[in-house]
Amino acid sequence: MKKANRVAICDALMEKAKTDKDIVIIVSDSRGSASLTPFANAYPERTVEVGIAEQDLVGIAAGLGSAGKKPFAASPASFLTMRAIEQIKVDVAYSNINVKLIGISAGVSYGALGMSHHSLQDLAVLSAIPNMRVLVPADFHETKKMMEAIMDDSIPTYIRVGRNPVEEVHENDDFDLEIGKAIELRCGSDLTIIATGEMVRTACDTADLLKKEGVEARVLDMHTIKPLDEEAIVSAAKETGKIITLEEHNVTNGLGAMVAKVVCEYAPCKVKALGLPDESLITGESAQLFAYYGLVPEAIAAQARALLE
Repeated sequence: MKKANRVAICDALMEKAKTDKDIVIIVSDSRGSASLTPFANAYPERTVEVGIAEQDLVGIAAGLGSAGKKPFAASPASFLTMRAIEQIKVDVAYSNINVKLIGISAGVSYGALGMSHHSLQDLAVLSAIPNMRVLVPADFHETKKMMEAIMDDSIPTYIRVGRNPVEEVHENDDFDLEIGKAIELRCGSDLTIIATGEMVRTACDTADLLKKEGVEARVLDMHTIKPLDEEAIVSAAKETGKIITLEEHNVTNGLGAMVAKVVCEYAPCKVKALGLPDESLITGESAQLFAYYGLVPEAIAAQARALLE
């Protein structure tokens, strides 16, 4: 079953809004692309439309948060995190205001539209801002659990999701999700694949492929980029000795760099960071970009074999 994570966000907000009148959404001509139209139709008095004005989107969200509301501000990740970065840093994080920022169509979801619409720096930039929590769910089950976990707290948060329907990573909602704690989806002692977001499904498929060859690969779903689960990383480094990181993000200062920092400091081992290169990418649909840049199971398995040698 496939379902877009952005749809799961709307479902969670609709359910919570039944009993919590402080839930509000702020959109920048993005209610459709964020799949929030059902919420806007059901609760027009709790929907703020600012038009294509991302700085205003974040500033208004911060104002609502400071007044006791629980704002969720949704906009394409490429615009939300680049155009409004000062407002995110100052109005939300520095002021430590309860605002949940939803970056939709992140990574290369807008693949064919090119660099202007790609969001490949957001994890690096947002993680470098004090007080800001950074979350990247793997599938709609995880998105639902993540939304349930954060809707009643007051921590400034950035939630990053893609645009397209994604395959299930979890079979259902019957699993524990703790913010800041990675989930082990495959056990193994030969090497570890640490993945985040929609790359987690790819990591699992890679591990299944390697298992047919007799290679036992551990898979960690690093759904929380900040605070990072350093304990899980150190355990993986000590117990498997080799790590591959996998992300739909620029390899510069993303998940791979964060993992390498932890490994270098606490448990040195080989780390191979796989992601998108530090360049203007080719134009194409997201699946075409993944294949071209080696973010598919067959190519990742080849990298694993080379690491094991």
